[in-house]
Amino acid sequence: MLQHPQFDPVAIAIGPLKIHWYGLTYLLGFAAGWWLGRLRTRKPWSPLHEEQVGDMLFYLALGVILGGRFGYVVFYNFDTFLADPLWLLRVWEGGMSFHGGLLGVMLAMWWFGRKTGAGFWKIADFVAPLVPVGLGAGRIGNFINGELWGKPTDVSWGMVFPQAPDSLARHPSQLYQFALEGVVLFALLWWFSSKPRPKMAVSGLFLVGYGSFRFLTEFVRQPDPQLGYLAFDWLTMGQVLSTPMIAAGAALMILAYRRNAQ
Repeated sequence: MLQHPQFDPVAIAIGPLKIHWYGLTYLLGFAAGWWLGRLRTRKPWSPLHEEQVGDMLFYLALGVILGGRFGYVVFYNFDTFLADPLWLLRVWEGGMSFHGGLLGVMLAMWWFGRKTGAGFWKIADFVAPLVPVGLGAGRIGNFINGELWGKPTDVSWGMVFPQAPDSLARHPSQLYQFALEGVVLFALLWWFSSKPRPKMAVSGLFLVGYGSFRFLTEFVRQPDPQLGYLAFDWLTMGQVLSTPMIAAGAALMILAYRRNAQ
């Protein structure tokens, strides 16, 4: 049985100014996305030039932060927001929804694609392989904060999280998600997108990959206490939101290759 290291959530404190690890993980994710995006612009089929990557990330950052926070409020914690509206602004305390962030990013990609003339799908296919880096960084932030822990377990790598309401060893589900949503999904998408693919195919694979990995890890992740299980003593909100992602991703890939074959 392992003990959570109990990291100080504040990375840097200068007087009243406090910089949290959670915020730094987001910054790291965007920085890595900027670097990888510039690498992708060197592909002959890239819809963007190097100097456009920074502008694109600005739009995406707004989409992630605003959409992620909005999604967490609507999907997971609307009652908390009604009781304390200012909680919406305290992003450093954690509380971001991937599915809400995805909606925000989709809106940002639509706007940027319209602005540049590249269109939504070319931007989406360009961005998809960059996203897992940010997802992985965010899961490390969750682990540092000691939040979103897994279910009780007797496996040898089970970990006791002091923030949990008991002293039980639990799955370090944040690290599982880092490995699958971050490392594995990035490797899969980077490899798949290294050659020209039909329009929508890369985006479709991202949706299938993330949705599948998230659905699986929800089986060992403790459900949000304010929601619990939605049905069958195992179905979580994360699985409900991931199911249409998988279906939509599969449909996009089928449509992409059918159109390419015509």
